[in-house]
Order: sequence, then structure tokens, then C-alpha cells
Amino acid sequence: MRTMLYAAALLVAATCARAETLNVAKGGPQSFTFAPADIGLAEGFFQKRGLDLKLSNFDGATKVHQAIAAGDIDIALASGPDMAFIAKGSPAKSVAAMAGRPDMMVLAVEKSSPITEPTQLKGKIVTVTSAGSLTYWLAQELSRQEGWGPDGIDIHAVGGQTTQIAALRTHQSDGMVMDLTAAMRLEEEGQGRILLKFGSIVPAFHMHVIHASNAILARDPEAVRRFLAAWFETIAFMRAHKDETVALAGKVMGVSDELASRTYDQVMPDLSTDGCFDPKALDVLRRSYVDMGVLDKPPEMSALYTEQFLPAPCKR
Repeated sequence: MRTMLYAAALLVAATCARAETLNVAKGGPQSFTFAPADIGLAEGFFQKRGLDLKLSNFDGATKVHQAIAAGDIDIALASGPDMAFIAKGSPAKSVAAMAGRPDMMVLAVEKSSPITEPTQLKGKIVTVTSAGSLTYWLAQELSRQEGWGPDGIDIHAVGGQTTQIAALRTHQSDGMVMDLTAAMRLEEEGQGRILLKFGSIVPAFHMHVIHASNAILARDPEAVRRFLAAWFETIAFMRAHKDETVALAGKVMGVSDELASRTYDQVMPDLSTDGCFDPKALDVLRRSYVDMGVLDKPPEMSALYTEQFLPAPCKR
């Protein structure tokens, strides 16, 4: 027995000694959909596969892809729309679908705003993080579905949520596209009101995806496989353990357990359990790149993503 315990201790020590650190970017600091990285670390799912994660927060897709191009990022937790950056030459490839319909994203207005329906947003100023981002496309898609074309809403890219909230509170904007949890917190504080949840207008979608840099794919493709295996083990844990997930996610997002619980109920069903890409969602994304003016023509989506690193083959 002592020999077996000693051997097990040596195995654990050896695993820790050869742990590889991956630099992982979050496309937004407070999103529930990015919390699995923190939860997987807390529960040891990445470590048992010989990985450690160095997590960084970024405001917007542009900064994420700049960091990838600079060689600072191995893995990016990002949005579906910013796969367009890969089509434009960002040295990365999407390796897993992370979340489906955008139930995590809402359009919020100031609490006392006279705007009570999306139909009242024509010509109004709505802020987003950056051009080419998920928030930008969602605002454009709302305008298009209302029949106003892509420019019916006056969209301003102003950076992170702190800047956007300040603009909303000082009446420099009429609304903002933002994270559901942050919007619910604004409502709790009596500062804002949720006008629209975007999952209701874009049912077929990939809200978030996981990118891997070309550098890590060439240098250590096995590390990408191990990362994704740990990621989806984390998702399975989160689905089976709501209380533990809520406690951990609340700390990561800096919100109360009550807000984290409400977010869990609305968003957890949208998190992919296998990472497989949905052809219908890819078609919507393909169109979105032209709608946003990011690309002149729809790209060949198969060149932007791969499913070869997923834990199990996709069944269709």
C-alpha cells in the first residue's frame, strides 16, 4: 500500500512539474460564459491534464486579436462575429463553439428613459464595445430586423462597459448592448432597465467561440486538445452542480449569488456541451460579416474553424 501511495505521489509531482502554462484571453471580464476557465481551474480540471492558465481580460474583439497577433495569447474566449478577424488575417483558428443563442446579451436603457419598445430606437444612440464585435453586430441586426437597414440605429463603439454605463447615466447615449448579469445589476441599483434580450431575435447563432492561435496549434496541438477536454469537463460539472457553480461564478463576476443564480438559469442551457459548430449558426455569422462591413463578401467558413481538437467527433 505504501508503495502504491508513493508511486501516486510521484505521478502527481511529475504532472505538476511538467505543467504547461497557456495564456488565455477573455473577451470580456464579467461574462458568465467565460467563467468556466476560472471554475475549471478551481476544480482542478485543467491541472489534471498538465495545464495551468494565465487569464487576461480584454475589452472588445480588436484588442483580443491584436494580442494574438503579438504572440501574447494562446487561447481566446471570444465571440462568433469576431471570427471575421480570422478571415481578415488574424493568426488563429476557431476550435470550438462555446455558446449558442445570445441570451447573455441584452439592450439596456436608463431607468427613466421614455423608450419602452425596440421600435423606438430608430435614430437613437446605442453604444457597443468595438466595431466588428458581437455587441456591434447585435445592434446592427436589431436595426435590420426592424426594417431600418444596418444604420437605422446610431451605433457608437466606445470601449468597455464602464464607459458605456457612464454614457448611459449621463444621457450621452440612449441605450447600450451589454452583458445580462451587468444589466440585471444595473436594474437592482435602480440605474437601468432591460429593454430586449437578443436571444429572442437571433435563435440560430454562436454567441461565443474558442480561438487558438496558429502558433500554439503548430507548436503544441496536444495542449489545445487537453484544454478543450478540460473545458467541456468543466461544463459538465457546471450543469450537474449549480450551487458550486453559482458560488464560483459570482466571485469571478463580482456579483451576488442571487444574480449569479439568475444568470445561471438563463445562460447555462446555451453553453455547448461538445463544441460542435452548427451549420445554421455559421450561415448567420457568414452573413453578419458583410452586414457589419467587416468583409466585402461572405467568407468560406470552413477555412475559419476546425473540429479536429474536440474531445469527441461531432455527430450530424
